[in-house]
Amino acid sequence: MLSATGIHKGFDGLGVLRGIDLNVEKGEVVALIGPSGSGKSTLLRCLNQLESVDSGTIVLDGLTLCRTLGGKLTYADPATLRRITLKMGMVFQSYNLFPHMSVMQNLTDAPMRVRRLSRAQATERARELLAKVGLSDKADQYPYQLSGGQQQRVAIARALCMDPEILCFDEPTSALDPELTQEVLGVMRALAADNMTMMVVTHEMDFARDVADQVVFMEGGVIVEQGSPSQIFDSQNPRTRQFLRM
Repeated sequence: MLSATGIHKGFDGLGVLRGIDLNVEKGEVVALIGPSGSGKSTLLRCLNQLESVDSGTIVLDGLTLCRTLGGKLTYADPATLRRITLKMGMVFQSYNLFPHMSVMQNLTDAPMRVRRLSRAQATERARELLAKVGLSDKADQYPYQLSGGQQQRVAIARALCMDPEILCFDEPTSALDPELTQEVLGVMRALAADNMTMMVVTHEMDFARDVADQVVFMEGGVIVEQGSPSQIFDSQNPRTRQFLRM
């Protein structure tokens, strides 16, 4: 589904990603763990075209986002970039809902504008997804009327309304208290059970251990270790063991 090879990204001369190689299979849940500043969120932003890479190759579902050949980085043409954009969804830690729009408007706006769905089609799909995240009764409310956990569940439903092939989560529970965190993680567990391909930057180690197919431990812009949850959580790598004890 996704292949990233030799990804480098820096800001103001500081290397944030330093040669990342990562493959994600269809239906796989990949948990990205590591200390703050390790490059996890930057990697997601590069995959979602919110940041451009300095060098490397990214291929999503057979479409090449960017490629480095002979030391020269080239991005795909606009039409291909648009196709790739529609295949990826992103859920941010701060929800990023439009405050002046109702929940239903938040969910239907992009499908109508970008995918050219009719209002009836977009509304039907939105109602299906609100039911999936347990918020059927919140369609007419506004973000300020919802708890943080409810807002994040709306954000997940909004991303799913675009029918992405892969869904990325950037620390989706970091702003939530423990009870609300479990609401959101419950939705993510259900998506995993439905074989949704997901990349999740998380500090929720229980989620990574129980739900992920692959766990990637990053630090200093590199992948220190990656493997199955059992391989990582039983790792003999000193740095991995130190991080997991924190």
